[in-house]
Amino acid sequence: MRRFLFILVSVLLTFSAYAENPKREFRGAWIHVIGQSQWMNKTPQQQRDYISKQFQLLEEAGCNAVIFQVRPTADALYKSKYEPWSYWLTGKRGKKPSEDWDPLAYAVEEAHKRGMELHAWLNPYRVTSSPKEVLPADHDANTHPERFVKWDGKIFFDPAYQENRDFICLVVEDIVKRYDVDAIHIDDYFYPYPSNGKKFDADDKSYAIFGNGENRDDWRRDNVNKLIAQLHKTIKTTKPWVRFGVSPFGIWRNKGRDPRGSNSNGLQNYDDLFADPLYWAEKGWIDYLAPQLYWPLDLKVAPSRHLARWWNDNANGVDIYIGQDTKRTMDSADPGANSSNELGTKIKLSRELPNVKGNVWWHGYWVTDNYRGVADELKSNYQSTLALAPAYGDLSKRPEPVKGIKFVRENGKLLLEWNRPSLKGKQTETDAVKYVVYEFLPGEDTDNLEFAETIITITPSNRIVLADKNQENAIKGNTYVVTAIDRMNRESKPVKLKL
Repeated sequence: MRRFLFILVSVLLTFSAYAENPKREFRGAWIHVIGQSQWMNKTPQQQRDYISKQFQLLEEAGCNAVIFQVRPTADALYKSKYEPWSYWLTGKRGKKPSEDWDPLAYAVEEAHKRGMELHAWLNPYRVTSSPKEVLPADHDANTHPERFVKWDGKIFFDPAYQENRDFICLVVEDIVKRYDVDAIHIDDYFYPYPSNGKKFDADDKSYAIFGNGENRDDWRRDNVNKLIAQLHKTIKTTKPWVRFGVSPFGIWRNKGRDPRGSNSNGLQNYDDLFADPLYWAEKGWIDYLAPQLYWPLDLKVAPSRHLARWWNDNANGVDIYIGQDTKRTMDSADPGANSSNELGTKIKLSRELPNVKGNVWWHGYWVTDNYRGVADELKSNYQSTLALAPAYGDLSKRPEPVKGIKFVRENGKLLLEWNRPSLKGKQTETDAVKYVVYEFLPGEDTDNLEFAETIITITPSNRIVLADKNQENAIKGNTYVVTAIDRMNRESKPVKLKL
């Protein structure tokens, strides 16, 4: 029935979302802990169960990547010798979990066993999130107060100091070395956001030391540029296959300020946060941008329909994933599509733009809570088929193909099994880390691996269950194709076996 419906749709040349689903697409979701008191109110086992459940629900909704917050305020949701345990995990900054466990390591394991990516999400500069927070006496903000700024009642690393850039990169290097993360992800907080209508101006002291008479806005942007360049170097020299992604505020500059800008009239990365993501892309310092287009399609000050096209046209060689506000998307009607929400139009738009390679859902809890049926729509239509994340790096390189593919009968079940490609000892970018299994009915073209609906699993395992004894006759004559996927999401040559 599955294949019959697909053929029927193709023959009739309809525009079913099911038929249009691409084989490769980034389908991410942000899972944050800051502001989420449910984490600290759980036992370690309950926290583990919570991570597993959230990831399972995202997988069921068709997501293939989790952007998991591990450093919200210069703290850690992992075992760190550089920063204290997070208040948002245990209820007190520096307090260890009551059991010896590591949330980041567990999250990586839970994502990878589902064939999903895990992007470790850090906020680079924020130290506190509230004026009420009290830092330990030995915290650098107390022992070296000159390296920090206070703004809107909160404390931030001053981006002007090389010592701060070195420390942030040390934290990132530690994560990349010790955890099998697929990417390092930083969000939109660079220089602090304006407060009470006033733009940040709390760096007089560091400007007097380092500014050298340069235009202060240019000087601030250069400070952020230096961090991005150093982070890129740190990540790539530690593990070249680990990607570096940034999720900037959704407006670079307004056209009224710069002819290269977008038809918008909102806060600007370049002028208000002193961040220039287009420059980082042009310099090759980042692998992807996930601009936060959290507005309705045609909101006058920030129309996400226009902004998606603008980012596509200004990608500067990097992949664009659109950051979508799940709640606003489901709350906003789309009269042009005769729909009660904007979900379908936004996804269709993202798939029409050549440099936009997927979407990221803010926040993931709205997806896992199935807000206004969003998870149901994703799993039944727009993310109903499995998808590989976009490939990176030198696309002429590929992992070795699998060997020894065979059918195995075990405990009344029929399994497909294969041998993993041999590893060469030290980790490399071409190591096979997961596998794709395709299923073809008799008479279908088994050389065409581009239809997403032929994928039946993406798994780190080297065996899958195909059927039990009573179901085996139903798949007799089918052909199964297995490929290996490496750390850069590149696919090996296929290996086939007919039942």
